[in-house]
Amino acid sequence: MTRFENLQQFINVQLNAKSHTLNAITGDASFRRYYRLNHDNKHLIVMDSDPKKVNNEPYISLNKVFTEQGFLLPSIIASDEQQGFFILSDLGSTHLADMLDDKNKIEHYKALISLNAQWAKTPSASAMQAYSKDFIQLELGIFSQWLVSDFISESLTTEQVAMWHSSCELLTNAMLLQPTVTVHRDYHSRNIMYSNGQWAIIDYQDAVQGPLCYDLVSLLRDCYYKLPESELSSLLDFAYKEFIAQGLVKNTSFSEFKYWFDLTGIQRHLKAAGIFCRLYLRDSKTGYLDNILPTLDYIVEVAAHYSELSDLSEWIKNTIVLKVTKQLAVERT
Repeated sequence: MTRFENLQQFINVQLNAKSHTLNAITGDASFRRYYRLNHDNKHLIVMDSDPKKVNNEPYISLNKVFTEQGFLLPSIIASDEQQGFFILSDLGSTHLADMLDDKNKIEHYKALISLNAQWAKTPSASAMQAYSKDFIQLELGIFSQWLVSDFISESLTTEQVAMWHSSCELLTNAMLLQPTVTVHRDYHSRNIMYSNGQWAIIDYQDAVQGPLCYDLVSLLRDCYYKLPESELSSLLDFAYKEFIAQGLVKNTSFSEFKYWFDLTGIQRHLKAAGIFCRLYLRDSKTGYLDNILPTLDYIVEVAAHYSELSDLSEWIKNTIVLKVTKQLAVERT
């Protein structure tokens, strides 16, 4: 039997549902596949997550952890862990990304900043690895390998290698200086849903113990949506006060908090730009090519405000962006 036939058999056994329809849901960057299941006038989500490609243990164990903390996540209704088949509750199809033209957009973001603060206080669990120095460096290596080396075939000079290493060290130290909290790692507009009047969180399985500002960066400097600078500044000020009120920030000035936020963002966007290239080169997923240049623009813009990162900003702007632009034109022909 094919994997899809096995999936169908799993559904039939679990739901006694020989009569049902499955509609593919696209857009996920992982190896997982999702389907909306219509059965007996009910909607459910089916997840196909091959254990040969994906470790499903964190998805299962962290579902329990975050649900017990009161967060709305997809409920696991049935599972076959050996095959990697799951039936989940259906939270609908409205994401924050669908609500960015809403007149209440700023209130939505404020609610999600408060939710981020609550998420950050979730007790550590065994499935959450530490966002350690080695882990941060590994992520930065995604940029140098998949974008610089593999996508644009760029070789660095001795001076550029030194600049890259010093920049990575600075970014790493800024992340390690921050209070350690529970971090979602992809807390952005496509992973936050609005379901029956509540905010729901999906793709939580990569949660770690890491820097305070990481999820805030994911939300406010989203790779898929750019907030106007005035709105971002106002929301960052709100976040600082909210984090203080929730006991996450102590004896830290706003300027230091913003420094953490900015440098954490640079690290995240370097990693993300590299991942977008990896999704294309390794996994043949073209849907993320359009996100590479906007993500690089964040790096250029933010790094330029710090003298110690000005060389990184100039290199990305004058070398990397130009060569990525040229390569993207080639890939699209």
